[in-house]
Amino acid sequence: MPSELPAFSVLLGADFAGKSSVMTELAATRPDWRLLSTDGEFTKTAFPLVAQLRRHVVDDVLPELGRSYSPEFLAALLQTAVIHLRDRIARCGPGTPVVVDSYYYKILAKCRLAGVGENPMFAWWRSFPRPRRIVYLEVPHRTAWQRSRHGTLLNPLEHAGPRPTEFTFESYQRDLRKIMLEETRDIPMTVIEECGDVARTAAAVRRALADEDR
Repeated sequence: MPSELPAFSVLLGADFAGKSSVMTELAATRPDWRLLSTDGEFTKTAFPLVAQLRRHVVDDVLPELGRSYSPEFLAALLQTAVIHLRDRIARCGPGTPVVVDSYYYKILAKCRLAGVGENPMFAWWRSFPRPRRIVYLEVPHRTAWQRSRHGTLLNPLEHAGPRPTEFTFESYQRDLRKIMLEETRDIPMTVIEECGDVARTAAAVRRALADEDR
């Protein structure tokens, strides 16, 4: 594995900020960019093992977290996504714009919120090359809650407490945002407020990253 990764940018945001939709829109409108994500649409064909591990985390591990499985076990599984993204970045050719969905920042924040202490894995992740810029999607709590279909789409790593309510969702997302911004405070960041639809948001992301190349 190369000691240095190609230049890349990160698309970041709390749950239901719209990152997956924006990544899909970017893939359709900028085929010359490399869009890297562990989302099912980006892994289920080319990287089925990654997609399968993600499903097992949601379907098998999270319902038994704290009983059959420890937070550290969860973190060990989630690390596979971190390494997968790092490896895919390393395989991108020079000069190709690379945009990564969340990198390790969101996974690290969720591990901490799940009760994982300052695990040695985190120090390793933090030693990875930094992105040149982060584009952060900022959406109002009410918008994110509506996108979650009022909690019916949430998994246990997207809300606080034993069951999803608007209050537990907002509380968790507030803490998640705080940790992610702490982890990325020394990296140039462009914040994009809610734009109304996916096409406009993706256009704003394209402009933010085009400015980086000037």
